[in-house]
Amino acid sequence: MTDTALSPSAVEGDGSLQTLLRGIDVLRAVALADGQATAKSLSRQLGLSLGRCYHILRTLKAGGYVVRLPGGRIDVGPGGASLGRQLRARFEPLPELFAILARLHARTRETSYVSGWHHGVITLLQFIAGEQALGVRGLDVGYTGDTHARASCKAVLAHLPHEQIEIMFGGVELRRLTARTLGDVDSLTVELGNIRRQGFALDLEEFSDGICCASAAYFDQDGAPAGSYTVSVPATRFRTAQRDLIAAVQEAAAIATNLLSGHHLAVPGRD
Repeated sequence: MTDTALSPSAVEGDGSLQTLLRGIDVLRAVALADGQATAKSLSRQLGLSLGRCYHILRTLKAGGYVVRLPGGRIDVGPGGASLGRQLRARFEPLPELFAILARLHARTRETSYVSGWHHGVITLLQFIAGEQALGVRGLDVGYTGDTHARASCKAVLAHLPHEQIEIMFGGVELRRLTARTLGDVDSLTVELGNIRRQGFALDLEEFSDGICCASAAYFDQDGAPAGSYTVSVPATRFRTAQRDLIAAVQEAAAIATNLLSGHHLAVPGRD
């Protein structure tokens, strides 16, 4: 399959691809509805004709991806559940990386994240909520967006070749999420250089108002960035905690780097 086969123009001109994408939309909506979806509600939500919605649901039901419940409600079937488990397994970090995340959380008592750099995408792999959980809309396991505004992503981007950054962001308008979000590639490039030199990244209310983050990248055995560890705290107390938070994410990243370099899981400076 060539890249052009999945280009936007190809999708617009190919009814089968449109149907496939609609089917994925329907399956996602069913999963989010927690067993309360109906053909009529899905039709309204997704802007589909009722007849087309029924056709897609019949196809998904035949593959075991959805099941029909009493009262006409629709829920995820065994095929959909199996697909979800397989996808979730791909994003789950190694048990050792999760142990490092648990240490980071225990050390800071703040919401802590581990992200991974896979196939050119920085993905949130897992997190542990802090004692005062922060509600950041849309930020959940599997999230990959807004890399220019998140400390966890900038920590990784800072260690990529300049040419790769140019391909990712050159000529692209950076979405402004808050008044503090970097709005142009030149500013982002300068910040990535600073991050590379200092060894950590900060998000000072760039992704979400009222929330600040500190992050540090970890590396694989070849010295390439493999992901990052991050903590997030309310902006009101970030300044007083900043030094300790930076030290904590750098320690977590160092432990992970040591592990991925082929060594045993150990805290630096300890046997």
